[in-house]
Amino acid sequence: VCLILSLTEAQSASNDKTPRERHSEDYCAMYDICGKRSDGKVVNCPYGSPAVKPDDLLSSKIQSLCPTITGNVCCSEAQFETLRQQVQQAIPFLVGCPACLRNFLNLFCELTCSPNQSLFINVTSVDKVGGNLTVGGIDYFVSDTFGEGLYDSCKDVKFGSANTRAMDLLGARAKNVKEWFTFIGKKATPGGLGSPYAIAFQPNATKSSGMEPMNVSAYSCGDISLGCSCGDCPSSSVCSSSSSTTTQKRDSCSLKIGNLMVKCVDLILTVLYIILICVLLGWGLYHRKRERKPAYRTKSVSNVISGGVLYSRNQEKDENLPMHQIIEDVSQNRNEVRLSPVQGYMSNFYRKYGSYVARNPIMVLATSLVIVILLCLGLIRLKVETRPEKLWVGPGSKAAEEKQFFDSHLAPFYRIEQLILGTVPDHVNSTSSRIVSEDNIRFLFEVQKKVDAIRANYSGLMVSLQDICMKPLDKDCATQSILQV
Repeated sequence: VCLILSLTEAQSASNDKTPRERHSEDYCAMYDICGKRSDGKVVNCPYGSPAVKPDDLLSSKIQSLCPTITGNVCCSEAQFETLRQQVQQAIPFLVGCPACLRNFLNLFCELTCSPNQSLFINVTSVDKVGGNLTVGGIDYFVSDTFGEGLYDSCKDVKFGSANTRAMDLLGARAKNVKEWFTFIGKKATPGGLGSPYAIAFQPNATKSSGMEPMNVSAYSCGDISLGCSCGDCPSSSVCSSSSSTTTQKRDSCSLKIGNLMVKCVDLILTVLYIILICVLLGWGLYHRKRERKPAYRTKSVSNVISGGVLYSRNQEKDENLPMHQIIEDVSQNRNEVRLSPVQGYMSNFYRKYGSYVARNPIMVLATSLVIVILLCLGLIRLKVETRPEKLWVGPGSKAAEEKQFFDSHLAPFYRIEQLILGTVPDHVNSTSSRIVSEDNIRFLFEVQKKVDAIRANYSGLMVSLQDICMKPLDKDCATQSILQV
């Protein structure tokens, strides 16, 4: 966060010892970089100059990050590169809500590169760094409309990796835009958190000064083009209307049975279920009662006896008939049944197919084996995919292209590594001991010390956790554990 605040806007150097004040369109209050503090933060030149026309390459770079700025600009290439490097630190926190991210970037894009910078930037103090005059403090006039819009779009954005609000990390848990701007504009001590120069955010400017607040359009988190999820923007009309509609639907019909409130849908389903059970039980009892009647039993037995006698006679008859006569009888019986065309075709096909399989078993098995082998040839190119993003989107999809653009132009996403510990069950009682005990807490302290002390050799360099971890608040790694409670 502190690096975000070290944005560099400077102005072309002059031999004057005090900055020349001029507030008009197409004029800069600061241009270029005039020095570097002892902690590495660059600071700007406090001299005004006309806005300059960037070359095509720089213009395209500025457009990719600051689409609202066109034509002349008030930032050099070095300033813009510093701006891009610093805002990359904030993007992982705000990327979940495009509207918030866009407003946040616009705030610093206008501060750094706007061609009308002098209309809302006023250099109030200068410092001497390395023998050069540099900006020590500025007034940044920002309209209440943009400020409130910026805060409202970002106040509920969640940073999923830390399971907390992004405002807790980027704004020191600011409750309103004034507190957030105060945190952003804080001048950092050497090596500390904050901006390389003091930024005093002002809502209004006097008419005599010729200045006016910066008032670019602020996107709402419920904006259709840059909409955020309901988790990051619960105040969105889409989220509120959908939740109210859902509530109305859920509470649209209910009945009170005694002291119990029952929804109509649940009651109807219960009644239908009871009716279905009664019908099934009644059907079963009816048939069981019918089977117990003497007439039904006599009829069933006579059918079985007559069927057995008929089968016995037919069997004796079939044994005395030649094969071709049996086939003719089968065909005659089939014709008497009067099968449909489809049934007749399927009957003939499977009868012929069964006869062929019975006469040529080796040929059928060999052919089946060859077909299976041919269908399995694709397994030669089988490759186990271990990258989760490739399991969800295709390499040529829009999402893959956007991710590639994001990774090449902005900061990569942070990956959370988790270490989960548990207690071992007792062999005697087969129960686990309490996780919260003095011995376990002491053990957790030892584990965290060992994790923090891990070192690894990477390309000949010893890398520690401090070199690769996320540091949202200056020098400390973002580590979450029960030891922080």
